[in-house]
Amino acid sequence: MLKLFLKIGAYIILILLVLEVLIRIFHLAKDTPQRFIDKAKVEKWVPNQKGISVTGNRKQNHAHYRINNMGFNSFQEFEPTKAQFELALVGDSFIQGFHQDYNNSIGKKIENEIPNIKVYEYAYAGYDFADQLHLIHVYKKDFDLIDQVVIYIDFNTDLFRNEYAVIQDRVALQSPLNNLLKKCKLLVYAKSIGLLDPPKKLLIKLLNRFSEKQTLTSEKNTKKIDKTSLYINNFKKLVQLYGFDKQRFSLLLNTNTTPKPFLNYLTNNHYEVIDFYQSFKKASTPTYLIYDQHWNNYGRTLIAKQISNSIVP
Repeated sequence: MLKLFLKIGAYIILILLVLEVLIRIFHLAKDTPQRFIDKAKVEKWVPNQKGISVTGNRKQNHAHYRINNMGFNSFQEFEPTKAQFELALVGDSFIQGFHQDYNNSIGKKIENEIPNIKVYEYAYAGYDFADQLHLIHVYKKDFDLIDQVVIYIDFNTDLFRNEYAVIQDRVALQSPLNNLLKKCKLLVYAKSIGLLDPPKKLLIKLLNRFSEKQTLTSEKNTKKIDKTSLYINNFKKLVQLYGFDKQRFSLLLNTNTTPKPFLNYLTNNHYEVIDFYQSFKKASTPTYLIYDQHWNNYGRTLIAKQISNSIVP
């Protein structure tokens, strides 16, 4: 019996090793760049990294990224000057563009549309409006040299807080244990295709049951919150804390998914808005990836054209 178990164990180890080798040969798992917090408490990628971002269980999306010396995914370095007309795109994963080769990014598409312009993409997956305004505030010396700044904002996900603070959950992803686990490409691949979701959900369910009695009373007393009013107030507080130059800054958003009270507030207070809803609505082909909620190449081209139309060099 012991011999049988040893044979089964050996076969399992051999199968896992073969799967690990195959995943590495065919590059089915994504290369996740290292992240860090700089001296200004800005979370970004460790500079000068290159790799391939893979999405989907059959390598459905395969894109090269390049982290520049500022810690952002870009085809160029950020060197703002007074002489050159420059545009900064500030945003989250939609602007960061790990779903597309870095040399075919939104910034590159804008440069192709408008000659003699430089576009810098200050974007990082997970950034919300607090992250974005904090970044502009602490990098004020650079942003003062940039002629125009476009900030991508999604009302429903980017305004849940009214002050910047480092998000510890994201920082935890850079722990020594996490870095060690990421060296196993089989594990990275299994996680990316959702193979580890069932046991993870089961564990969370068990933990929730354990603490259910403690949280039951507090849940009953929780009052319904008007998220629209709360998020608008968070927007006001963030602008008050970190500033917003209405002469140079504009907000890129989808008016179809943005509540009217917020749109009315922006209009009444003279915020410049770049709306991409109509261009997406009139699009002849899908603008989002089939297996992901991010913009595909066509969608990113439309975004680039929408921004280009608002630029006056």
